[in-house]
Amino acid sequence: QVQLVESGGGLVQPGGSLRLSCTASGSIDRFNVMGWYRQAPGNQRELVASMTSAFAINYADSVKGRFTISRDNAKNTVYLQMNSLKPEDTAVYHCQYYSPNVPTSWGQGTQVTVSS
Repeated sequence: QVQLVESGGGLVQPGGSLRLSCTASGSIDRFNVMGWYRQAPGNQRELVASMTSAFAINYADSVKGRFTISRDNAKNTVYLQMNSLKPEDTAVYHCQYYSPNVPTSWGQGTQVTVSS
């Protein structure tokens, strides 16, 4: 099993930036996918960005050009740099860990609020 600890959410004005971090511990597979999902009130959880341990990346269309996902495999940590934030980015952001050999893990979530 894998445990995830997230940090970095908060309140920011439109146009501002935030950086989220998520560190995994436990039964880490050499091949895995770590990513970020978000859920706003009344909405389904949606993929924001994901990155494999081989550094293949996937972004939601709504964040392309504004958000950047990166990872440090030595630290089992994935980052999400969020720039040019918009009010519609407001949500609880959850880290996810996936690999073929263990159950998918979710972080507890971190609140991101974009408001003036």
